[in-house]
Amino acid sequence: MDRQFRDFSCVLLAAVTALTGCAPTQPFYFMEDGDLSHYVDVATQIEYPDVEEPSLDEVTSAQAPLTVRNSENYEVWDLSLEEATRITLTNSQVMRQLGAVVQEQAPETISRNLINSAAVATTYDPALVESSTGTAFGSQFNGTGVEAALSAFDAQLDSSVSWQKNDRPVNVGGFATGFQSRAFQQDAANFNMGVSKTSAVGTQFAFRNNTTYDANNNLIVQGAPAFSQWGTNFETFISQPLLQGAGAQYNRIAGPFGFEQFAANGVNPFDGVVLARIRTDQSLADFEGAARNLMRDVEQSYWTLYFTYRDLEARKIGRDSALQTWKTVAALARQGARGGSADREAQARAQYFQFKAQVEQGLSSLYSSENRLRYIMGLAHTDGRLIRPADEPTTAQVAFDWTSVHGEALGRRVEVRKQKWEIKRRELELIAARNHLLPRLDAFGTYRWLGGGDDLFGDDQGVDSPFSPGVGAFNVLTDGNFQEWEMGLRFSLPIGFRQQLSTVRHHQLLLARERALLQDLELEVSHQLGDSIRDLDLNYSLTETNFNRREAAQREVEAVETSYKANRVTLDLLLDAQRRRSDAETAYYRSLVDYNLAITDVHFRKGSLLDYNGVYLAEGPWPGKAYFDAMRRARQRDASVYLDYGYTRPNVISRGPHVQEMGSVGMPGDMYEGEVFEGTPTPAMAPSEGEILQPMPMDDSYGAAAPAGAAGQLFAAPGSESMIAGVATGYESTTNNAFPQRELPPLANRVQLASAQTAGGGSGVVRAYGDAGDTYERQADHTADRPAAAAAVGAGGQR
Repeated sequence: MDRQFRDFSCVLLAAVTALTGCAPTQPFYFMEDGDLSHYVDVATQIEYPDVEEPSLDEVTSAQAPLTVRNSENYEVWDLSLEEATRITLTNSQVMRQLGAVVQEQAPETISRNLINSAAVATTYDPALVESSTGTAFGSQFNGTGVEAALSAFDAQLDSSVSWQKNDRPVNVGGFATGFQSRAFQQDAANFNMGVSKTSAVGTQFAFRNNTTYDANNNLIVQGAPAFSQWGTNFETFISQPLLQGAGAQYNRIAGPFGFEQFAANGVNPFDGVVLARIRTDQSLADFEGAARNLMRDVEQSYWTLYFTYRDLEARKIGRDSALQTWKTVAALARQGARGGSADREAQARAQYFQFKAQVEQGLSSLYSSENRLRYIMGLAHTDGRLIRPADEPTTAQVAFDWTSVHGEALGRRVEVRKQKWEIKRRELELIAARNHLLPRLDAFGTYRWLGGGDDLFGDDQGVDSPFSPGVGAFNVLTDGNFQEWEMGLRFSLPIGFRQQLSTVRHHQLLLARERALLQDLELEVSHQLGDSIRDLDLNYSLTETNFNRREAAQREVEAVETSYKANRVTLDLLLDAQRRRSDAETAYYRSLVDYNLAITDVHFRKGSLLDYNGVYLAEGPWPGKAYFDAMRRARQRDASVYLDYGYTRPNVISRGPHVQEMGSVGMPGDMYEGEVFEGTPTPAMAPSEGEILQPMPMDDSYGAAAPAGAAGQLFAAPGSESMIAGVATGYESTTNNAFPQRELPPLANRVQLASAQTAGGGSGVVRAYGDAGDTYERQADHTADRPAAAAAVGAGGQR
């Protein structure tokens, strides 16, 4: 029985051991109280930084957004384009972007570039590049700034001091113990101080002092006059590269490159003062491009908001007309009269709700467009005001001389200028790379004045022995009895120049690549400018056509309404006419806004958009002390003797400051909108035989206030008539569709120029409007009696 129990116990124990296996156990601690707050079961987790920065007032004071259901309790803010530009520039430390984002979507500038925040342009970028010290110190801007590059030529002061206590056995014996102790005991000290500098041509200068102190027991054994000794010396060192690394040209391009760096197979990264300045110029080009893009986004947002207002009013007109038609048909249906059938009532009701949906969509689009303009201006999402454009888009025909604007685009586009700086950078790097094909040969020399004595400063001059008791090391040095010099050459030559030849080839290919990019960039600029000129002409023609379409649609509605009231046409024709009128109204203002945006795009493509908006870029102010020091330095140089070296190394790399306001001095290719004549207009003549009369516009007063209950309707001025433009006797007969003029202030016989052909010299046709709505034409000679046309760019962005 005991044997069976013992066997069963062994089997059971083996089974339990096999099932449980080996499991680790936690140790036991006597002071453990169960607090596991220090237990962490993850290595990483999302945390929030300990940063508290004040938010903008535009963020903290933002109100609930305007929506279709929340469209009350706001004040209308009539905003001009000039004021929008000024506010944008004031609030743009970060250059906000709209880019190709769909109009109804929220804008993104920083969030879109969250991974690479350096891609977001700010007003700090040029200064950051100027003050950059490279990526080694955590900066996101590559390369070295000008000041950091100049620091390589600054004088350096270095110093060191040390003390030693030595006590070590010496393996000597026999008669040698009379000259050296069996144990070496010493007190020693060393002091060094020097100033070194590298010149612009690569010369290295150094002036230093070396002082030592030594007191050891061997001096006693050897019978020295003093048991301690001081030694001091002043030395001057100079080293001049003769081949590789020599000259101001190389050192200004690549920076100094010493013989020790070359011997250690070091590589010069080509990061000199000139290249640092080129990087600064390129950063200025990037900043100018960001400001230019900002101005384009402002204009696009402004005129897009203008269009949404006009589009909304067109939809409101359609909705009101559909509502009136529905009410009329419903009244006939209630009376059981003719034209009041159920299908017609449903058809009229459906069109009303169709226009009502379009009005709601247009209202939401208006709020979205207004918010995008607010965003680009740096304003709050909603602040109790609703922006309404106060400026009207121009209706004057604008023409550009292709030769002038093409040359202007190639000279003023910021992308072209930046690429040319890149080419200049590659040219200079190639010069520095070719310098490395020379062997390294440096001439050096050292001259040293020495002194030694029992003390560092003593009274005795040490005539008998420099190390006699009481003799000072500096006293001996000033006697000038102990002097040393050294001069020599250091030479190094890589056999085959494999790495250097590869570097030269690499920079040759880089230069060829940048030149090819410039040529293709100029081709791209030319194509972009050509497309913008084509779009400008197209949108002007579309504006003319859509204006006539709008007039025809309006007259169609009036005619169909009259016929419908006389029961000569069916309801569907009236509803179709109302839809076409609404679509024609929208199409006209769409083409008019596109025409103004096309003018902006031409200036954008030819590099004059900032000038066109009256924006000038300049460096911010310095502290007053900086101007004081600069004036003192200028007066100092003025009083000195000027030495004409006759050449500059490297050669001139800049042609001087870029002229930002070329249009103000009559740059060829600037936009002109013609003159405003004051006088009696030429009477219109009857059209010649065979000439087809084109429908002409009625006089619309864009800026006039509409009567109550007639929102969005345009009213003709009293007494205005549509007439075909005639020509005076002796002039070539021409006809042209004209635009409605804006409302002008009261002025007798005032005539506003609607379009003028200014494509260079020669003759053109000037079209204008009279006070009574009549139009006239005259042949104008641009080179003779025509008054000088006013430039489109004025002070402060007035156009």
